[in-house]
Amino acid sequence: MRDTLLGFLGRLRVANEHVGRLMNDAAGWLFVVCALFVSFDVLARKFLNVSSRATVELTGYMLAFGLAWGLCDALTTRAHIRVDVLVTRMPLRVRVWMHGLALAFLAVLAFFFMWRAWAVVHDSWEFNAHDSSALTIPLVVPQALWALGITAFFVLTLLMLAEAVILLTLGRRAEVDRMLGPRTLTEEAEEALEAAGLPRLEAVPESSAGAPAGSRATP
Repeated sequence: MRDTLLGFLGRLRVANEHVGRLMNDAAGWLFVVCALFVSFDVLARKFLNVSSRATVELTGYMLAFGLAWGLCDALTTRAHIRVDVLVTRMPLRVRVWMHGLALAFLAVLAFFFMWRAWAVVHDSWEFNAHDSSALTIPLVVPQALWALGITAFFVLTLLMLAEAVILLTLGRRAEVDRMLGPRTLTEEAEEALEAAGLPRLEAVPESSAGAPAGSRATP
């Protein structure tokens, strides 16, 4: 029964991760558009003496929900900033519970973010609020996009937490450590090589590959 539930949760998590990856890609291109828009507005003011009169508002909206849309993929790829100097030196049987506790706190935090985000959306909808720029954009639009990213992040934390709890009850600690632990030095190096368009690393000894980024494998 638990294996069946674990498989179902795994499929849901993979689907959520796929959505998060698409949202992250959209956020990345959005930041490119934001940079181009700001550059155009600066140059237009300098040489043409014209302005869109909505640069601050539009770029603020882009940055706000763009950041929210990147949360899921950051959690999936373990890219969030974390302080794990002590946790990585704990034995596996203790370390996996620390990972689970940290994820539980993150899920609670994400819930409050999501709750208040949709409360803001509801207030803007109820009062028919618009921004003060020349475009008078209904605030519910960018705020709903922002809240959507936080909601997807909260759902992912719940799925990962449920999956981690089941794995812990089954005694599969190594899988929990791989899912929630920090990225290894090899993973960090492969990401840098992939970004640079270089070939992947050759196989390295398991003791070195398993060392978390920022730490050193001891003999």
